[in-house]
Amino acid sequence: MNQTRPALIIIDMINNFDFSHGPILARKAFRIAESIKNIKNQFNKNNLPVIFINDHYNLWQADLDKIINVCQNQYSEPVFAKLLPEDQDLFLIKPKHSAFFGTALNTLLHQLKVNTLILTGIAGNICVLFTANDAYMREYELFVPSDCIASADDHDNQYALTMMQNVLKARINPSTDEIYQHYIIYPHPPS
Repeated sequence: MNQTRPALIIIDMINNFDFSHGPILARKAFRIAESIKNIKNQFNKNNLPVIFINDHYNLWQADLDKIINVCQNQYSEPVFAKLLPEDQDLFLIKPKHSAFFGTALNTLLHQLKVNTLILTGIAGNICVLFTANDAYMREYELFVPSDCIASADDHDNQYALTMMQNVLKARINPSTDEIYQHYIIYPHPPS
C-alpha cells in the first residue's frame, strides 16, 4: 500500500460573492471557513502542503494581494477574517471551474509527491465537484469533508457530496472525524 502524502486544497474562498446567490453563498462560506481553518492549521503545523486555488477575477495574475483587494467587500470580509493564505501556503489561479484545468496544480502535486487530496471550498456543486472529478481521473485518493464545502443550494451541495462519495470514491467524513487525525494529518513520509 502506498504511503499517504496529503495536500489540502482550498478552492475559491477568496471571493467577491458578486453574483446571483452570492450573499447566500457568502454566509455559507463563512460557516465552513472555521472548519477549513482548523484543518489548515494542522497541515501548517505538520509542514504539509496547503494550496489555495482561486478564480483570477480578470487580473490573470497570481498576485494574492491584488485578488484579495479586488474581492474585498461586505460579503467577503467576514470570510477573510477567518481564512486567508499565510506565508507558508501556496497560491494558484485557475481560469475555469476545475482546479486542474489550465493550471500547474498537477505538476505541483507531483513535485510535492502528493497522492491524497483534501478538497474544501466553494461552490461544492461546481468547482469542488469538477476538481474532484479531475483528481479522480488522475488517481488521487480523495477526501471531501462534508463541513468544509458549501453551495448556494443545500440540496445541490448534498447531491455533489453523494456523487463524490459514490462515483469518485471520496470519503466525505466531517472534518472532526478522527480519520483526519490518524490517516491524513499525521501521515507516514513518502517512500
